[in-house]
Amino acid sequence: MELTPESLRLYLVTDPKLCPGPALIETVTAAVRGGVSFVQLRDKDASTHDRIEAARVLKNALSGTGVPLVINDDLDAIVAADVDGVHIGQEDVAPAIARRRLGRDKIIGLSCETSHQVAAADANLVDYLGLGTVFPTSTKTDHKSTIGLDGLCDMVRFAQVPTVAIGGLKQEHAAEVLGTGCNGIAVVSAICGQPDPEGAARDLCRAMHPKNEDPK
Repeated sequence: MELTPESLRLYLVTDPKLCPGPALIETVTAAVRGGVSFVQLRDKDASTHDRIEAARVLKNALSGTGVPLVINDDLDAIVAADVDGVHIGQEDVAPAIARRRLGRDKIIGLSCETSHQVAAADANLVDYLGLGTVFPTSTKTDHKSTIGLDGLCDMVRFAQVPTVAIGGLKQEHAAEVLGTGCNGIAVVSAICGQPDPEGAARDLCRAMHPKNEDPK
């Protein structure tokens, strides 16, 4: 699947604690109806077998929507489930290894926590960058210090590929994040675990646009 900057507009990262078991598929399908444009299956504690099974169910549910599905840091699961790609961190498998294993047709996303990491990212190897952590978040406790909106703005300037911001982002941050030049926002708890994931996604989409501008 070809990645466009618009694909990153509203990026959902799943959380097994906030949407366990059957709630995963229910949350994702509802969120996509509400406007989510990209999905990352993230479960650091799951086995590869369980990731494959979950990915296959999600892939089937997303069929025909045009919404890309990537798996966090598990190349074996990506190959077996034949999803759209992988998202990796700085301490995960190297982008060059991931590209050799997955080929040119798969999406590779890379997390960056500093401007130096952004500048070092090879546009021939990675398709997009996840920038953050912007604000404190309880869904990922092993991140380095937060960068805030000013830090995000600095990082975007060095990017050679599309970018998505992540880390403690909620509806009230949406327009400001896009104002830094980021192509989109990534959220976890702003959708996962919410009583109405579809409505939460729709509200996030609306918040990305000034009041006098209709969403496209």
